[in-house]
Amino acid sequence: MTAGDLPVISAVDGSAHSWEALDWAAGEAVRRDLPLLIVRVRPPTRRAEEESGLREAEELLARAVLRTSRIAPELPTSTLAPLDFPSAALTSLSRDASTVVVGSRGLGGFRSLMIGSNSLATASMAQCPVVVVHTGRTDESEAEVADTFPDVVAGVAADESSGAVLDFAFEAAASRPGARLRLVHGWTMFSSVLSGGPVFDSEAAADSAGRALAELTAGRLEKYPQVDVVREPVRGSASRALVTASATAALTVVGRRRGGEALGLGLSPVAQTTVTHALGPVAVVPV
Repeated sequence: MTAGDLPVISAVDGSAHSWEALDWAAGEAVRRDLPLLIVRVRPPTRRAEEESGLREAEELLARAVLRTSRIAPELPTSTLAPLDFPSAALTSLSRDASTVVVGSRGLGGFRSLMIGSNSLATASMAQCPVVVVHTGRTDESEAEVADTFPDVVAGVAADESSGAVLDFAFEAAASRPGARLRLVHGWTMFSSVLSGGPVFDSEAAADSAGRALAELTAGRLEKYPQVDVVREPVRGSASRALVTASATAALTVVGRRRGGEALGLGLSPVAQTTVTHALGPVAVVPV
């Protein structure tokens, strides 16, 4: 399997959140002409219970395949039921995936939490982009493949660290006909000073942030001429702007540093706030 046809992985556990994630993953696989791998991770248990656990996993995967066939009947779909801890299994599988898609919470999550520990850990440690799906649905009804809102929002830093985020965001926007790509960059006078920009002139600092965004996107505009790009330098909190924008976005894209080794350690403050509080799907991209 080449890098161009690595599957979209969707993790299911029977929760309403995982069905939301499966519907989104099926739509993403169709948009990108990629196969779909549906995974039900079986947590380690006593040997006497492994057979019944495997049987339950196979039944759940059969339901998932049937659901997917109704949404995308031509989509190449396969299944896997590894025996491991969920975040560990998904992190391992992410080495040979284009994207891993998870629900915001699973069956074991506390209702008071906006994102479950397995979802957060996977987003922190995976080797490929992870999409955490928040759709607001509260039942198991099947969703339409098309997104209600077509735009893609990306949080970018005004430096080379945003390359992977921009590449993913441009691809996502290009796969959605009519989508705009909104590039959100939060800046402050302090960040302007650190980057060698204006020290006391806020208007000049805003102009400087805008120019930095234009420079970052110049080459990609030539590669993706069909994508309408809107640059949004925002004075103040980038995470607040991204959470607000996520309410009317098909996808919000943020970056994280590589090499997270424990819960949350791979996420920047902006990424962790966005993935925790977003009002729509969020892609976390290793940078």
